[in-house]
Amino acid sequence: MQDGKYGLGFAVGQEPLSALFASHGAKVLATDLFTEQAQANGWVETGQHASGYEAINLRRLCDPSRLKELVEFQFADMNSIGPELFGRFDFVWSSCALEHLGSLGHGKKFIYESIKCLKPGGVAVHTTEFNVSSNSKTVDFTETVLFRKKDIEEIVRQLRKDGYEIEVSFNQGKGPADNHVDIPPYKQTTHLKLLIGKYKVTSIGLIIKKP
Repeated sequence: MQDGKYGLGFAVGQEPLSALFASHGAKVLATDLFTEQAQANGWVETGQHASGYEAINLRRLCDPSRLKELVEFQFADMNSIGPELFGRFDFVWSSCALEHLGSLGHGKKFIYESIKCLKPGGVAVHTTEFNVSSNSKTVDFTETVLFRKKDIEEIVRQLRKDGYEIEVSFNQGKGPADNHVDIPPYKQTTHLKLLIGKYKVTSIGLIIKKP
């Protein structure tokens, strides 16, 4: 987060990260689904889709004129990243988006494609839903898929085989908040675990560095 750095955000929705990075002087390309596709998937109605500068600066973390100077907004499909984005960015990120690409396979493919957008030495950070109930059964081929430990381990092995550095932790914590599981209808307060279908789920992050 500093002057001269260039970041790429996928499925930015209404998250504050684009504005936060810009407030520190980083240039950002903020992307999201084409509006028609987002509406079809229900993301517009639930406030999870970005359609302009106002959406990515709802918390007013960045001066609006500064935001327009440093942040470019365009539509992009995470299942089909254009080669024109490859090799251009110091950092790329997605926040709980790759589980909505249609399948576990699509999510894995996105990770492998997204790191092609990095410059040498660049860093990618992706978070996704993590199934803590089972390392065998899970949800796949639906609107929201749930990655298991073995899926994350497969990604880690492949990335390391390809020469990338990756950090990941499977520590679920032992405090009261770690043991609480929010159930539908979710209270929308701070929670670390929730129930999706019959599975307890939390969030897991992957930090990937390109050599």
